Amino acid sequence: MAKALYLLNDAEWRRIEPLLPRGRRGARRVDDRRVISGIVYMLRSGGRWRDCPAGYGPYTTIYNRYNRWSRQGIWHDIFKALTGHSGIFGTVAIDSTHVKAHRSAAGAKGGTSQGIGRSRPRVLLLTAGNVNDITVAADLVRAIGPFRRLIADRGYDADHLRHLIKGRKAEPVIPSTTSRRSPIPYDKRAYKQRNRVERMWCRLKDWRRIATRYDKLARNYLSAAFIAAAVTYWLN
Repeated sequence: MAKALYLLNDAEWRRIEPLLPRGRRGARRVDDRRVISGIVYMLRSGGRWRDCPAGYGPYTTIYNRYNRWSRQGIWHDIFKALTGHSGIFGTVAIDSTHVKAHRSAAGAKGGTSQGIGRSRPRVLLLTAGNVNDITVAADLVRAIGPFRRLIADRGYDADHLRHLIKGRKAEPVIPSTTSRRSPIPYDKRAYKQRNRVERMWCRLKDWRRIATRYDKLARNYLSAAFIAAAVTYWLN
């Protein structure tokens, strides 16, 4: 008996369907639900695009939709719409993780601009693995929106980041590095919540195309992270 295809369930589809682009010129798109489900399946399984189950349609259709909407920023727009928040977050946390790039991810035009090396994917930002966490922390903080408290490990202990957080009328919950002569007090009880962001990375890495980067283009890999995060956390 043939194995049933994975499809986004009704609840998931009700969340994502209104966010899809409408009224575009060109040929009518084939079944959006089937194609997007095929993309999700391939990102989870980590298989080659040409090995996509035929039930989702031609693998070229599946990949082309993934690639084209990545180029057009649609996956990011969908993720942003799902995670939109107009109020103030109580507690937020930032962290990074390293991802191994498969040999097939090399060779894209743009060289180091594609974030190859010891890639460090983020839900919103992607850098090469030899970029220090603190160098992109300010961009992460600015992208978060209003918040009251920010949790990060001691790798983010820098005066300029602390000043940025306080300038937003928020509390930094960051342990001091051992190089500080006078350690800065922090809320140790609140800091215990930092494990949430670590658990988030673990869940995202259940998706094989997140755990290992196969995509040559940085934008496509980042789009995979947007899709994985949206399906894992925001569609239900």
